[in-house]
Amino acid sequence: MTEPTTTATPPHGTPVEGGAPRGIGASVPALDVRAKTEGTFPYAADLWAEGLLWAAIHRSPHAHARIVSIDTSLAEEMPGVRAVVTHADVPAEALHGRRVADRPVFARDVVRHHGEPIAAVAADHPDAARLAAAAIMVEYELLEPVTDPQAAFEAEPLHPDGNLIRHIPLRFGDPEASGEVVVEGLYRIGRQDPAPIGAEAGLAVPRPDGGVELYAASTDPHADRDLAAACFGLAPEQVKVVVTGVPGATADRDDPGMQLPLGLLALRTGTPVKLTATREDSFLGHAHRHPTLLRYRHHADAAGTLVKVEAQILLDAGAYADSSAEVLAAAVAFACGPYVVPHAFVEGWAVRTNNPPSGHMRGEGALQVCAAYEGQMDKLAAKLGMDPAELRLRNAMATGDLLPTGQTVTCPAPVAELLTAVRGAPLPPLPKDLPQEEWLLPGGPEGAGEPGAVRRGVGYALGMVHMLGAEGADEVSTATVRVDGAGPTTATTATVMCAAVDTGQGFATLARQVVQEVLGIDEVHVASVDTDQPPAGPAARGRHTWVSAGAVERAAKMVRTQLLQPLAQKFGMSTELLSLADGKITSYDGVLSTTVAEALGGKELWATAQCRPHPTEPLDEAGQGDAFVGLAFCAIRAVVDVDVELGTIRVVEMAVAQDVGKVLNPAQLAVRIEAGVTQGVGAALMENLRTVDGIVRHPDLTGYTLPTALDAPAVRIVKLVEERDVVAPFGAKAAGAVPVVTSPAAVAAAVRAATGRPVNRLPIRPQSAILLPASQG
Repeated sequence: MTEPTTTATPPHGTPVEGGAPRGIGASVPALDVRAKTEGTFPYAADLWAEGLLWAAIHRSPHAHARIVSIDTSLAEEMPGVRAVVTHADVPAEALHGRRVADRPVFARDVVRHHGEPIAAVAADHPDAARLAAAAIMVEYELLEPVTDPQAAFEAEPLHPDGNLIRHIPLRFGDPEASGEVVVEGLYRIGRQDPAPIGAEAGLAVPRPDGGVELYAASTDPHADRDLAAACFGLAPEQVKVVVTGVPGATADRDDPGMQLPLGLLALRTGTPVKLTATREDSFLGHAHRHPTLLRYRHHADAAGTLVKVEAQILLDAGAYADSSAEVLAAAVAFACGPYVVPHAFVEGWAVRTNNPPSGHMRGEGALQVCAAYEGQMDKLAAKLGMDPAELRLRNAMATGDLLPTGQTVTCPAPVAELLTAVRGAPLPPLPKDLPQEEWLLPGGPEGAGEPGAVRRGVGYALGMVHMLGAEGADEVSTATVRVDGAGPTTATTATVMCAAVDTGQGFATLARQVVQEVLGIDEVHVASVDTDQPPAGPAARGRHTWVSAGAVERAAKMVRTQLLQPLAQKFGMSTELLSLADGKITSYDGVLSTTVAEALGGKELWATAQCRPHPTEPLDEAGQGDAFVGLAFCAIRAVVDVDVELGTIRVVEMAVAQDVGKVLNPAQLAVRIEAGVTQGVGAALMENLRTVDGIVRHPDLTGYTLPTALDAPAVRIVKLVEERDVVAPFGAKAAGAVPVVTSPAAVAAAVRAATGRPVNRLPIRPQSAILLPASQG
């Protein structure tokens, strides 16, 4: 496959011969870009094995019910059916979950959410599997579902572990402190779905040793392997997870509730089994963003300086715990936003309900509180008669300030610089300044409203996220770099082996850039990922940019030393006096000049290294502790047009300034920011997986609305602050999550500015953007 090239010199990095960029800071294109654009990239749904069977899952139609009986006899007698598995085929103690193992593979006695797996079928044809799954007869005793998270505190336990997953009472400063100006607010955040364009799929292949291989788009293969082994009653070494092409991931990409039935069926039949989820299966199976209820009270003095923040945060975890404890920690810790707050008192809870499960999704916890604290800042500015941006600048956090958790912000925190940049950017032209045929009314190009009903609003938001795991998570990744030199006239190649999954964030491209930079070798291959390699951890919160790329860099530097040491000794100089670039080794004085291939002399060099950031600690009983490795910040100015008669909203432009540490790949970074902003706009205006009594009403892409190209706003990247984080490899920070966190709050702020309405829930409903007559307002 020919790699795309460009003849233009990128803004960062060095172009090699022919114009193709290479190394750190260059816009190196991804190796798989052509296959993905041409439709030939092999995703999990494309997997095949000789003689494979097809799987289907029978799911509960109820949100809460007691299982009286399960009759699989009719399904087992159907032509082509090879196996049916239920809870009886799983060890009673076998539980799974992304962070907390509290979920059965199949519901045993009680159904706790709509769509919970009850049984799975393997058959010769996908239609036969689906028909057989539908033929399974389950007798239920319906129970009253608990769907209001506030009611979960008093309700009967929905799970043996109870309804309360975690409570964090954060205490920081003086509880008696108060301000001259006080504003209060109640905010609601809806249930956003990751809605992957490629639904979950996988293939399970039995092994001769009695184990099984799982081929799936996993984002954390080693964790999935260990969960599967426990649920299958096997040793971990009997289960292998092979990562297939991942069709993008903004959450935990693959549902273990799909992988596990697949493996059980393969073990039962002794035959490869494949499952390609329907869109309904996908919506009902994977975790979503936590719906959240937030109550806030902000205190400030007459000049607008924040004095105290009081908040209550309630996360709806759905039926199982998943990552809710971690999400709650982020929500509580960032409840005040990137502002200096001398006194903070926050109560946070995560509770089980009979709603669909919630879990990890980009910017989890931080997005919900950002919408609330920025709503409070707008209220405070209005009450003080201040410009909203000026109020934010007055209270902006900087390096050396304290989080409400008591942790000192030691990383670069250019919050004021970011806000100043977006505030000073030129505004887009008003519709009246454009020819009428170029007008885009809210509601689309053929908007039904009248131009006279359109109001323009400008709003600001500041967001922050943490990078890597938190609260004592052991963040470690291992990588191996191997260099092959077949001969002095043969091109030298390098191979990277690391179990870091490229979910679309570009790790494979970054790994190539790192090796190109350190070893001066242009031809770099990144091996496919499976659990035979050492673990690299989950693809989340910028981990692989930091931890896995850090491991690749260390391994490459060890190979560099192996390569240069003999030459340095031969010429009586240190390796620091030798440079490596474009496949050539040269000394500082020009005496030595040779190629990497000649220096290798047909040998193979390799090294394995680990990267482990400094440790963190859990929050204590008062919500205090150094819980986070690093932080990233973003400022966004949103410009919206609102039809105040219809309540329709068009996002005209999002101006973004972001704290990135160091730009590693300019083109890739720009795409990450644009994609993050668009996902945030979806959360702001349209994405909400609605339920009635716990039943998902629209588990499809017809009822669940996603932003399309027509909805995506113009994204203007005003400024990228490259202030290196000294503890991060290359000094780079996570890039994808923080614009997702910040953009919904910015859109809400702009709608407030256009309408004067409070806008206290996401997604924003049309009735929240309609200007009512004074008598009804």
